[in-house]
Amino acid sequence: MPESSATPSQSRRPSQSRSPSQSRGPLRTHGLRRLAAALFALPLSATGLLVAAAPAHAGPVPGPAVAVSMGDSYISGEAGRWQGNSDDSGGSRDGTDLAYTGSGYNPSSVYGGTYSSGCDRSGSAEVDSAFGSTAAINIACSGATTVNVFRAADGGQSFKGEAPQADQLATIAAQHNVDLITLSIGGNDLGFANVISNCVEDYEVWYSYCQPSQQAAIDSAMGPAMANVGKSVDEIRATMSADGYAASDYRIVLQSYPSPIPRSSENRYPESGWSRTTDGGCPFWNADEDWARDTMVPEISDHLAAVAADRGVQFLDLRDFLQGREVCSTATRLATSTQEPSATTSEWARFLTTGATQGTLQESFHPNYYAQLALGRCLALIQAQPTGNFACRNTPGQDASGVYLAGIS
Repeated sequence: MPESSATPSQSRRPSQSRSPSQSRGPLRTHGLRRLAAALFALPLSATGLLVAAAPAHAGPVPGPAVAVSMGDSYISGEAGRWQGNSDDSGGSRDGTDLAYTGSGYNPSSVYGGTYSSGCDRSGSAEVDSAFGSTAAINIACSGATTVNVFRAADGGQSFKGEAPQADQLATIAAQHNVDLITLSIGGNDLGFANVISNCVEDYEVWYSYCQPSQQAAIDSAMGPAMANVGKSVDEIRATMSADGYAASDYRIVLQSYPSPIPRSSENRYPESGWSRTTDGGCPFWNADEDWARDTMVPEISDHLAAVAADRGVQFLDLRDFLQGREVCSTATRLATSTQEPSATTSEWARFLTTGATQGTLQESFHPNYYAQLALGRCLALIQAQPTGNFACRNTPGQDASGVYLAGIS
């Protein structure tokens, strides 16, 4: 790509016959294809349950309350291995890699047994950060779609060696006093990973904007995806009812997704040249950044809010959760050998990696360790609010303790 201020073409991919060897920059076309396949391989919980539907039960088991998280990688704990980002590919990566042992890397120390399956549930995952491991059960899985939430008897499908999540929930609810269920789902049904990989490819390879084609793809998928999000809520309720729970025995919180990239005006790297790719890991055109941050993410949040309202569940809006903490944000910096990672100055989302030198591709653009602690505080705050819908936001210059809820209609 030339060092130029010229704007990319409005039409995507002027010629599909271009050889992959002609792609420019360090992120090769095969890496982009892998991004689409792996980015939203969303993780499951540390329970590793392989279960059939539990028999009917007479309501909550006496004992301490337990919270359950269900859905995809944005709640499972994906990217919990990383506290901030660094360009250093060796050692502890300037203190950002929590899997560093001093002589090598052990991702299972962060993701437990779910690392081998690709579910990647980290110990800092939202529900664990909110309530602690003894009062939380995480059955979310990286890469999950709505069909992986449905009960098997109603069309649900197993995923990565685990039973459909509603069937797992049936066993959990029969053995525990479940009072809160948090659900993050729909992003994979919308093809969010493909949107990201196509936008990166249009920056790296085709010199064109991704917004026109990707907006059309989102629009086409939105109706069926939201219908299935609604069905996911219905499946959860049916599961709890079959276990003898009354509607007043528990709550469901449906949450949306944050934007991992900033507006173009808040990107610390210039649009021209390769600094966005080689330094910061956020290769997007300005116009595509603005579309993703201020159109696509809010649109998805609005539709999820409508599903929550229709099904009578609480809604947690995360569209602005990462404001000022995104990858490449002007308000953050990379860790270096002289500047340690920090929850107040580091990015709260994992930057783009091909997986060749730092971690795995599917961790890219997910809330990292710092963000997961903050999301946990947000979940604990909404758990204390028996009714109402809320937005989760952070306070500039503060760590997770500065996260707060703002009421929304």
